[in-house]
Amino acid sequence: MKMTLRWYGTGHDSVTLEQIRQIPGVTGVITMLYDIPAGEVWPLDRIQAMKKEVEAAGLKVEGIESVNVHDAIKIGSSDRDKYIENYIESLENLAKEDIKTVCYNFMPVFDWLRTKLDKARPDGSTVLAYDYKVVDGMTPQMLFDSIKNSSNGFIMPGWEPDRLDHIKGLFEAYKGVDEEKLFNNLVYFLKAIQPTCEKHGIKMAIHPDDPAWPLFGLPRIITGKEKIERMLKAVDAPFNGLTFCTGSLGTNPNNDLPAMIEAFGDRIHFAHVRNLQHFEKGVFEEAGHLSADGSFDMYEIVKALYNTGFEGPIRPDHGRTIWGEKCMPGYGLYDRALGAYYIQGLWEAIDKNTKRK
Repeated sequence: MKMTLRWYGTGHDSVTLEQIRQIPGVTGVITMLYDIPAGEVWPLDRIQAMKKEVEAAGLKVEGIESVNVHDAIKIGSSDRDKYIENYIESLENLAKEDIKTVCYNFMPVFDWLRTKLDKARPDGSTVLAYDYKVVDGMTPQMLFDSIKNSSNGFIMPGWEPDRLDHIKGLFEAYKGVDEEKLFNNLVYFLKAIQPTCEKHGIKMAIHPDDPAWPLFGLPRIITGKEKIERMLKAVDAPFNGLTFCTGSLGTNPNNDLPAMIEAFGDRIHFAHVRNLQHFEKGVFEEAGHLSADGSFDMYEIVKALYNTGFEGPIRPDHGRTIWGEKCMPGYGLYDRALGAYYIQGLWEAIDKNTKRK
């Protein structure tokens, strides 16, 4: 596996490349061109400049998260082919710079949802949290306002101001898009980009829906084992794979994370490893990466990745905000650095114990 950290780019991230470089074992970043709206082509010169900046710091761009999919593609609008062509051009430009792991999602309107970004824990840290009762009592507009007001002044990915400007229109556009239609539109998209991905060796890694259930009447299609298997079989080719995010899939405590990793095997192109603490169904918060700090057996999760021969990029995810750091909620330096250490420690122990047998 290749240990990485997500980095949002100079001017958008409180964490610097120089700081990331000082975390032992972290050799690369997962990044993006943060200011390019979904649907627009990623220019080659911008990709080259981003790659040059990362490499000058002694790191490697191991993947992109995310090349966002335009809503016209998800909805299946009459103009979707135009946006698919733009997407293909972006993929081709990334391939020219040997960047060939691309994370994306197919979630309508909301890329992810938490009801509080700064919930205090007993140890004094703050974390992202979710409570279904809060969601039931809020409108999408109220959620946007809440996230904006608790984001420490950062623009949260998936909650950009321009989306707020169009949220009513987006909900109107998604009327009539049920789970089956959304799934068929995903298959259409994957088949359209398949020749380009296979030509250049690009691995497309779909991110699970977060949380793993419908919101505000919007469908969700990447939520558990059966739905993921259906997606992988619908376009049954190596390029079509998964970002295995323990935090997203783990929002549903019925998802057996280690078993799912074993089942999907080499179709996992990218891994997000983090922990959650469940309190009741639909009520959870992010936790430290340590198994004892949350509800997941992190040893079994990392062991399953090891057993499948996982060699792709992996990153700690959604760290706590600790030690007075001012950062984008979930994406500070300190707790994610601890998470990177912990994951690598588990991996090393599993590797050594396996080889001794």
